[in-house]
Amino acid sequence: MPPRLYLDAPLRAGDELDLPPEPARHVQVLRLQPGDAVTLFNGAGGEWAAEVLRMGGRQQVAVRVGAHDAASREPGRRVTLALGMPANERMDALIEKATELGVAAIQPLQCARSVLRLAGERAERRREHWQAVAIAAAEQSGRTRVPTIEPVRALADWLGTLPGARPGCARLLLSLARDAPPLAATAGRPDVDDGLLLSGPEGGLDAQEEALARQHGFNPASLGPRVLRADTAPLAALVLLTALDHATGRTTA
Repeated sequence: MPPRLYLDAPLRAGDELDLPPEPARHVQVLRLQPGDAVTLFNGAGGEWAAEVLRMGGRQQVAVRVGAHDAASREPGRRVTLALGMPANERMDALIEKATELGVAAIQPLQCARSVLRLAGERAERRREHWQAVAIAAAEQSGRTRVPTIEPVRALADWLGTLPGARPGCARLLLSLARDAPPLAATAGRPDVDDGLLLSGPEGGLDAQEEALARQHGFNPASLGPRVLRADTAPLAALVLLTALDHATGRTTA
């Protein structure tokens, strides 16, 4: 399979273009040569066959865009993952795996029990880094769209920006509460097309945060009796949602 490269640019069959620095560096690292095949996608849907035309310096690579393939490998529902950021490299791994599992967007949140604290320029640098992680994971996994990594927000501030609930979109809060129904019971309903999945940081959301989330339409949902790590629980939920899509024959988005 030819290497896949993401370009944030319009693509049309027959165009010749110079690759931006990151995709060009990828071509150089793979030691591709003129005439070698690559696959391009820009997140607008589908992908394009392409051919390396010329290579110059360390970041000079020209390609010719070929035929468009309308293939989609996206999940049957759009899921936005809002999560209290786990510390250190765990966030990188979580974004990588969530992208592979088909998440549509990720909202990093600062919560009362968050270990990782980010603000200002440091927060924006981390967001840019995480977006690059998502792009690389989309290239590797065959996705035709790249999840958006939103700017870091405080949980309460983010909840205050949410629009009113709409039919077909489930707002689910991963919870250890004893009265929380299984995630599959809510997310598996045929009328649920999209999902907004909220997961806490290390130690979970505190009581005030969980109450505030419920006030904004989030319903508790359980992944079982065991306590999962902050970087395990959202991935387990995404795996379950993917399995439900396959089991119900839900078509790709």
